[in-house]
Amino acid sequence: MIYPIVAYGDPVLKEVAEDIPQDYPNLKELVDDMFATMYHAHGVGLAAPQIGKSIRLFVIDSEPMMDEKDEGKGLKKAFINPEIVDEDGEEWGFEEGCLSIPGVREVVYRPERIVIRYFDEEWNEHEDTYDGMNARVIQHEYDHIEGILFTDYLNGLRKRLIKNKLAKISKGEVDADYKMNFPALTKRR
Repeated sequence: MIYPIVAYGDPVLKEVAEDIPQDYPNLKELVDDMFATMYHAHGVGLAAPQIGKSIRLFVIDSEPMMDEKDEGKGLKKAFINPEIVDEDGEEWGFEEGCLSIPGVREVVYRPERIVIRYFDEEWNEHEDTYDGMNARVIQHEYDHIEGILFTDYLNGLRKRLIKNKLAKISKGEVDADYKMNFPALTKRR
């Protein structure tokens, strides 16, 4: 199933998501659907709040973000009830975008390395270290389950410069090549 992507302005994107219980119904199917939705929208990550579900789950496939020297070092994985336990290294800037905020890209600075604890779809617990682009994609998606958007990192001037674009997105005045739910046009289910 391909889900519509929740657009900027929907309150679900600003909520801290809830932990998922082990008996969560159809979790593996949901993970598969999230990967399908992400690929359909040409994304490299998708968090459950972006499909209207305020639960601590995100999926990533960072391979398209890798350059030639890093080819084959991408990461395809689901993260259930993740917790970033450490971030370190020099902060580096990279232009980020978001499926919930189409047409807006801004430079965001993030630490180069993370340690994250999470469960996989089989409920096996992991604690892994990631760096570079893999860390960045994970940090971006992790922010979604914490109610943080990449635009929250921008300084006051940058926020003012994109304010009208964000307002238009929330009203559905945006071109996206995937189905979206807009807060000003639809009520949340």
